[in-house]
Amino acid sequence: MAIQYPNGKSYPNGIQNNKIKKDKQSMTFGNRGMTLEEDINASNEAYNLRGVAVIHKKPTPVQIVQVDYPSRSAAVIKEAYFKQASTTDYNGIYRGYYIDFEAKETQSKTSFPLKNFHEHQINHLRNCVTHKGICFVIIRFTAFNQVFLLPASALFQFWDAQQNGGKKSISYQDIQKNALEISYGFSPRLPYLDAVDKLILQIEESSN
Repeated sequence: MAIQYPNGKSYPNGIQNNKIKKDKQSMTFGNRGMTLEEDINASNEAYNLRGVAVIHKKPTPVQIVQVDYPSRSAAVIKEAYFKQASTTDYNGIYRGYYIDFEAKETQSKTSFPLKNFHEHQINHLRNCVTHKGICFVIIRFTAFNQVFLLPASALFQFWDAQQNGGKKSISYQDIQKNALEISYGFSPRLPYLDAVDKLILQIEESSN
């Protein structure tokens, strides 16, 4: 199936099945084999069920232009277009704060490439921060099975430095220095709101 962004570029695997696996094996501690998105989606479901937070993955509007009907009971989408470029992956409400963040994975052992972000995503995060939203990016280094929460303020510094001729990636050491590491649990699978609590504490202390 061909999926095309507004710029006309085609992405054959643009739409993926985001179904959360709930079998016993996928719920084991460490969550080996699960994608970061699946970990976050499962965690958001746990947070929502407990009344802790309401955070969801943002749907991307898609316009379907070609559908095949191999049988009456089946329809196959052959071609579709993303109506607009996506902003960030997730948003919602937690402790009265607006939450907005992106989730990324890298197989690199040494750095996280800034090319994984787009200018419009950075601008979106800047706008949300301007309106007192809590914004960040969750990054997983798959080689180490380590997950970090990098505040948007730190991301902006690396992004702006790149725009001014600096490095085009964030080193693993800089991630460790500027981000909060998130340890895996069981339920929620990825308790990233524990790190968000620390960001909220910093905000509340700075406002006093």
